[in-house]
Amino acid sequence: MKHAIDWDELARQARAAAQQAYAPYSRFAVGAAILCDDGTVVRGCNVENAAYGLSNCAERTAVFSARAAGMREVVAVCIYTPTAVPTPPCGSCRQVLNEFGPDMAVRAVCDGPDIMDTTLSQLLPGAFGPKNLADAG
Repeated sequence: MKHAIDWDELARQARAAAQQAYAPYSRFAVGAAILCDDGTVVRGCNVENAAYGLSNCAERTAVFSARAAGMREVVAVCIYTPTAVPTPPCGSCRQVLNEFGPDMAVRAVCDGPDIMDTTLSQLLPGAFGPKNLADAG
């Protein structure tokens, strides 16, 4: 069942998640809040590592945490970045988000007044995902 998206609440949750970020190297604290198909909101923050390739973005942290709790589908994601303009998810996050909600709504908020509203399918056109594998059988 799809739930109405309370973007104000998701933005509040994403900003709160950024407060938990571990970003000693980039000083770029990012927060994400995802809305699952059952109405649950799960937060994530970026977690950096001295071996940079082992770092994890906020969006992926939220998805992995939600999946570990039994989530099946993401309806929406809101990303907060400490920037003057909204920042969309990176390519890796787009691919992971696609796994659990290829048609999800995406909102990016920041410290400035601008908001970016889009969909994952617009950010990742022609995506490869579970539907491709289902068609291969």
